[in-house]
Amino acid sequence: MVLCNNHTLTNLNLEYNYLSDEAGIALAMALSKNITLMYLNLKNNRLSYKAVIVLAEALCKNTTLTNLCLGDLRYNDLGESAGKTLAEALCKNTTLTNLNLSDNKLGESAGKALAEALCKNTTLTNLNLYSNNLGESAGKAPLAEALCKNTTLTNLDLRSNELGESSRKALAEALCKNTTLTNLDLGNDQLGESAGKALAEALYKNNILTDLRLFNNKLGELAGIALAEALCKHTTLTNLNLNINKLGELAGIVLAEALCKNTTLTNLNLNCNELGEPTGNALAEALCKNTTLTNLNLSSNEMFGESTAKALAEALCKNTALTNLNLSYYKLGESAGIALAEALCKNTMKEPIWVNQKEKHWQKLYAKILR
Repeated sequence: MVLCNNHTLTNLNLEYNYLSDEAGIALAMALSKNITLMYLNLKNNRLSYKAVIVLAEALCKNTTLTNLCLGDLRYNDLGESAGKTLAEALCKNTTLTNLNLSDNKLGESAGKALAEALCKNTTLTNLNLYSNNLGESAGKAPLAEALCKNTTLTNLDLRSNELGESSRKALAEALCKNTTLTNLDLGNDQLGESAGKALAEALYKNNILTDLRLFNNKLGELAGIALAEALCKHTTLTNLNLNINKLGELAGIVLAEALCKNTTLTNLNLNCNELGEPTGNALAEALCKNTTLTNLNLSSNEMFGESTAKALAEALCKNTALTNLNLSYYKLGESAGIALAEALCKNTMKEPIWVNQKEKHWQKLYAKILR
């Protein structure tokens, strides 16, 4: 095969090519001999366990590949056995830094095997396990233990794995001990309120994490308050996604108070959290004081009204840091829109505010803003 003899190619993207197992096996065999390829994307290629066995063997021998993408169940149905085989390869491989296994139905036992591999592997920095049915048992002990021992992983994506509340304590404790992880995505993992509170407590001790994504986890008011209080003291977190968590009014107000004290957060997503006008007014006051937040998403909090929009408009006249503000899916009305338009004429925000532009008066206002 050409890859066996080629000595110049470093990047090969074969995504969406319906290669199937025969071609996958041939590519894997070539990897055993190739000494230049660093990036290989085999996403969506109808590969199965047969191809992965050979690929795993190649990873044990290959000394140059740093990025491997096998993501997406639609055409790469790897399954549990493939996940275990790849985990064994990670124990031996010394060059791979990025591995994408997203959406492959790996299951709990494969999740445990990969966690054990992370305890031994010393090169992997990015691991994407999005949507793999890992379940509570994988998150409760193996993955948490791996995070305590691993010293190289910086990015871990565990979205949509149904980790559940029972994983909360173990993962939170792991964050207190881990010294390298900077990006953690636990979105859509059914964590619940107690998990949110445990993670908030972990933030008091962790001084490495910069990006934490907890969207759609039913955290509730108490967890929201706990996270807000943690933000007052945490000094490294720059991105926090709390989208769709039913935080409620009180948590929203406490978060606004936290923004007055926090000096590192640049991105905050509070989309769809049942926040009302008191929260909106509190956030407006916070924006007058905060000097670091650049992106704020407040969309789909339907209790916001014209008075809140006007308060935010006044805040925009004073704030010099915010570059993106999302107020989409509100019926703010024309007077609120005019106030926002006037604020934008004074504010240095380079990007327009995201609002519902379907109504005619918004079209006129945008024309004024962009003049």
